[in-house]
Amino acid sequence: MRRLAVAVLVLFAVAGGWLVYAWNDRPSIERRRGLMLPAAAETAPVRVTFLGVSTLLFDDGDTAILIDGFFSRPGLLRTALMRIEPDMPRIEESLRRAGVERVAAVFVVHSHYDHAMDAPEVARRSGALLVGSESTANVGRGGGLAEERTRVVRGGETLTFGRWRVTVIPSRHFPHGMAMGEIGAPLRPPARAADYLEGGSFSVLLDNGERSFLVQGSAGYLPGALRGRRAEIVFLGIGGLGSRDDAYRDEYWREVVASVGARRVIPIHWDDFSRPLTEPLLPLPRLLDDFDISMDFIAQRAAAGGVDVKLVDAWQKVDPYAGL
Repeated sequence: MRRLAVAVLVLFAVAGGWLVYAWNDRPSIERRRGLMLPAAAETAPVRVTFLGVSTLLFDDGDTAILIDGFFSRPGLLRTALMRIEPDMPRIEESLRRAGVERVAAVFVVHSHYDHAMDAPEVARRSGALLVGSESTANVGRGGGLAEERTRVVRGGETLTFGRWRVTVIPSRHFPHGMAMGEIGAPLRPPARAADYLEGGSFSVLLDNGERSFLVQGSAGYLPGALRGRRAEIVFLGIGGLGSRDDAYRDEYWREVVASVGARRVIPIHWDDFSRPLTEPLLPLPRLLDDFDISMDFIAQRAAAGGVDVKLVDAWQKVDPYAGL
C-alpha cells in the first residue's frame, strides 16, 4: 500500500509538472515586435486602441465606437471553477487608462463572456448604446442596463453615429462547440462562464467616409456573407486558428480577408485573456492554440496577395493606415 501511495504521488507530481510546463509553453511575441504599429499622431484621421481579445476603440476625433469592451479578464481557475462577474475596479481603471470618456456605441460581436460580460457596465459608464444580439441584450438586462440603452440587431443593419456608419453582418463563431446556443433570459452576474452562450456572431464593418475597417472577432466565417463588402483594414480574429488545418485557414482567409479586398491585416484575439491587462499581452499556450502557426500562415498568404500585416500592442493608440 505504501508503494502504491508513493506511485500515485509520483504520478500526480509528474502530471502537475507537465501541466505547469504546458501552460507556460507559449510562442514568443518578441520576435514579432517589428510588426508593431507605432503610436499615432494626434492629427491621424482615425486612431484605434487595441485592448486585448477583440476589444477595439475607434475614435475619429468626434465620435468613438467600442467593440466588445472586455476588461475584467478573470483568472483561469476562477473562470473554470467559480462564477464570474464584471470587475468594477478593473473596468474603471481600464476606461481611464484608455482615455475613454464618451462612447457612442458598444458593438458586441457575440455573447461569450470574453466579449459580452463587461459590455453593459462599460456602456453605462461611457454613455453608450449597447448593440448586439438578443443574447447580448439579455446580458445587458441582467446587468441592469436600461432597455432604451440597448439595440438588438440580427445582421444586415447599418447604424450611424457621427460620421461613422457601422454595419453588422451575420457570421459564424470559430467551430469549437463550447457555450453555443442562445441566452434566453436576463443573465445576472455572477454566473458561470458557460452561461454566456454565443448567441450568434457578427462581423462588424466601420466606415467614416475616409477610412474603412472590418472587425472579425472570431476565427469563424459564414460562406459568402462578406461578398460585395469592402474594407481596407481587417482586424482579424485568430484565436484557435493555429489548431485548424490548412484547408480551414485558406478558406477563412478567402472568405474574410480576400473577400473585402483588404490592404492590411491586423491580427486580434490572440492573447491569453486569463491574464490582466496590467500585464503585457502574451499569446495563448500551445496547449490551446499556436500563435506562430497562425502568424506564419498569415504572413505567407499576405505576401502572396500583396497584403500588409501589422500587430498592435495593448493601450497604444495607432493609425491603422500608417505606412500604407
